[in-house]
Amino acid sequence: MAANPFAEAARADSISGPPASIDYLGDAVFRAIAYICAVMIIALVAFILWELGGKAWPAMQDHGLGFVTGTTWDTNKGEFGVLPEIWGTLYSSLLALVLGGIFGIAIAIFLTQDFIHARLAAVFRTIVELLAAIPSVVYGLWGIYVLIPLIRPGAAWLHEHLGWFPMFGTELSGPGLAPAALVLAIMILPTVAAISADAFRRVPYKVKEAVFGMGTTRWEAILRVMLPTASSGILAALVLGFGRALGETMALAMLIGNSNQISLSLFSPANTLASLLASNFPEAGAIEVKALMYAALVLLAITFVVNVVGLAIQQYTMRKFEGIK
Repeated sequence: MAANPFAEAARADSISGPPASIDYLGDAVFRAIAYICAVMIIALVAFILWELGGKAWPAMQDHGLGFVTGTTWDTNKGEFGVLPEIWGTLYSSLLALVLGGIFGIAIAIFLTQDFIHARLAAVFRTIVELLAAIPSVVYGLWGIYVLIPLIRPGAAWLHEHLGWFPMFGTELSGPGLAPAALVLAIMILPTVAAISADAFRRVPYKVKEAVFGMGTTRWEAILRVMLPTASSGILAALVLGFGRALGETMALAMLIGNSNQISLSLFSPANTLASLLASNFPEAGAIEVKALMYAALVLLAITFVVNVVGLAIQQYTMRKFEGIK
C-alpha cells in the first residue's frame, strides 16, 4: 500500500508547520516594539503641544480668539492678529493643491496605464521623485530669478484686460501669491504623483482586463473604473500634499511677499503662518515670541483638522468604491 502523501507532508519540515517557540517570542517582541513606538509618538506630540501651549498661554490669555480674527501684526503697539496669515496659508495651499493635484494624478496615469514602455516609465518616475530632493531655498531662488520674470508679462496682460476680475485685480510687481503657489505646486508634485501611482498599481490587473473585455476604451476604463477604484490612495496623496503645502516655509517666505493683507488677487503679496514664524523669530522680543507660539498652535490646529477631514473622506471613498468597511 502506498504511503500517505499528506502524512509525509505533515512530517516534513515545511512552512506549513505550526509556529515554534521562537516564532511566538519574535512576534511578542515585535508587538512590544510597535506599542512602544506608538506610545513614544503620542508622547512626543503631547510634549510638543505642552511646550508650545505653555509658551503661548500668556498670549492666549491676552488676545483670546481675537488673535485668530485680527488683521494687525504690530509689535510696537502690542497688537497681534493672524487672519491674513491664515488666509494666505489656506489660499496658497489650495491653489498649489489644485495645480499639483491635477498634474500629479495625470503623471501617475501616464506612468501606470501603459502609455509608455515600463523602462521609460521608471526613468520618468525617478526624475519626478528627484524633485522632492531639491532644497526649499533653491526653489525660492528659482522662483525669484526665473519664475517671477517669466510670468510677469502674462500677469500684466491679465491685469490690463481682466483687471475687473478680483483674481487679477492687482499688478504683479514682485513676489506674490501666483509665483508662491506655482512653486508650491511643483514641490508637492512628487508626493502626489508617487502615491497616486502606487494607488493605481494596487488595482488588480484582472479589473482592467474585465473592463476591456466589456468593450470600453482606454480612457473610459481609466476614468470610470481605475480612477474611482484607486480614489482612496489618490485622496491620501492629496492630503499629504496639502499638509506639505501648509507647512512649507522658506520658499514661501521668499516668494509670497510677506504682506499682512487679505486679497483674492493672485498677483498681490500675502503672508502665511509658516513664513511669519520664519521671518519674525530671529528678531522677536519676549512678547512677540509668545504671539508667535500662539501662531504655531494655530498652524498645528489647521494641519490637524485637514488630516482628520482627509482621513474621513478617504474612509468614505474606501467604503463606497472598494467595499472596505
